[in-house]
Amino acid sequence: MGVLQHIEHQISALNDLIKINNDRITGYKKANEGTNETGLNLLFNEYIDQSKSNVSELREYIRVLGGSPTEGTSLSGKFYHTWIDVKATFINKDRQGILADCEYGEDIAKSAYRKAMDDKELIWEDGKVVSILHSHLENLKIAHDTIKALRDTVINA
Repeated sequence: MGVLQHIEHQISALNDLIKINNDRITGYKKANEGTNETGLNLLFNEYIDQSKSNVSELREYIRVLGGSPTEGTSLSGKFYHTWIDVKATFINKDRQGILADCEYGEDIAKSAYRKAMDDKELIWEDGKVVSILHSHLENLKIAHDTIKALRDTVINA
């Protein structure tokens, strides 16, 4: 793979992560609409802000590479959010259902970051981007574990 192809592959991978974060923002906005629990609303808003920060950092690095950051969401994210919308019209979501959907979204986000970091064709030579990706992934793991713990307290209650 030539240098230009390598850079284009990195830009593409980073744009995919922007899309995943945009999906996450949309998902938590929908989750916020589904609950009036102040604690959950605050947590969901924290994760929205977290993803907005992630997007900002990813956009900055894409520009450093000479690329154009994306604005959209992932195709799978669009299908996922549509599925949530349809499901919500038929099922009155309870706390456990909302948290289960959020946990599923966190699983998708973590998987996308792992895929980008483990891609053998992507050789992340810049320590700054490696640090950014590791930091984002760690925050996603913490968010996942928090959401899962909250969901489990509902199941075990």
